[in-house]
Amino acid sequence: MITIWNENRHEKINSTVAEIYPTGIHGCIESILKNAGFETKTATLDEPEHGLTDEVLNKTEVLIWWGHIAHGEVKDEIVQKVQQRVLDGMGLIVLHSGHFSKIFKLLMGTSCDLKWREADDKERLWVVAPGHPIAEGIGEYIEIEKEEMYGEHFDIPAPDELIFTSWFTGGEVFRSGCTYTRGNGKIFYFRPGHETYPTYHHKDVQQVIINAVKWAKPVARNRPVYGNSQPLENPTAN
Repeated sequence: MITIWNENRHEKINSTVAEIYPTGIHGCIESILKNAGFETKTATLDEPEHGLTDEVLNKTEVLIWWGHIAHGEVKDEIVQKVQQRVLDGMGLIVLHSGHFSKIFKLLMGTSCDLKWREADDKERLWVVAPGHPIAEGIGEYIEIEKEEMYGEHFDIPAPDELIFTSWFTGGEVFRSGCTYTRGNGKIFYFRPGHETYPTYHHKDVQQVIINAVKWAKPVARNRPVYGNSQPLENPTAN
C-alpha cells in the first residue's frame, strides 16, 4: 500500500490552493497513483496519530510526505515511528517543502535549509542521471512555467544519486532529485510542488512520482541482525 501524507492546511485556508487541488494535494497525488494501478491511502495531520497508526505504517510500502506550515505540529513519537519503518525497509518520498519536515531532517542529520523566492520563476529540471529508473519516460528536462524558487546551498548530505538539477530564471540552481538509503529503506527527495501552483497536474511531475514509488518499494529481505554474533566457522578447527 502507498500512503500519501499531507498536512492539509493550505487547502483549508487559501482559496487559490483549494481551487487548484479541490481534493487536497494528497487527493491529487492519490488519484495519480490509483490511475497507475497502486493501492493507496491518504493520511493528514489532524487525524488521530496524524493518520499514521501502527496498523497503517506496518501496511505501508512507500510513504509520500508533503508539509509546509505545520512541521512543528507533527508529534515526535510519530516521527520516530516513521523513521523506524524507513530503517526497516519502507520507502519514503519527500516532496517540495517537506525538506523542512521533522522526518526528513532526522533522516538527513542536517538543517536541510535553502534559499527560496516566490516570484513566478520558470523552473527547468535537467535530468542528470538519464539511466536511472526514476527518470524513465522523461526527456532531457522537465519545464515548469511557474514555480517557487529553491536555491543552493541546500544543506543536505551528498545524495547517493542525483537525478535532477534545477535551473531557475533568477539564475539559481538546485539539487532537485536526490536519493538516499537509510537502513533498509530508500528515500527520494523531489523539489517541485509549491501549493499555489498546479505542479502536481504536470504530466512529467506525475511520471516522476510514479517512477519514484516503484523505485522506493521495499525489496523482499529481512533487516540485518546486529549485535554480538557467533562465528560462522570454527576458528580452532584444523
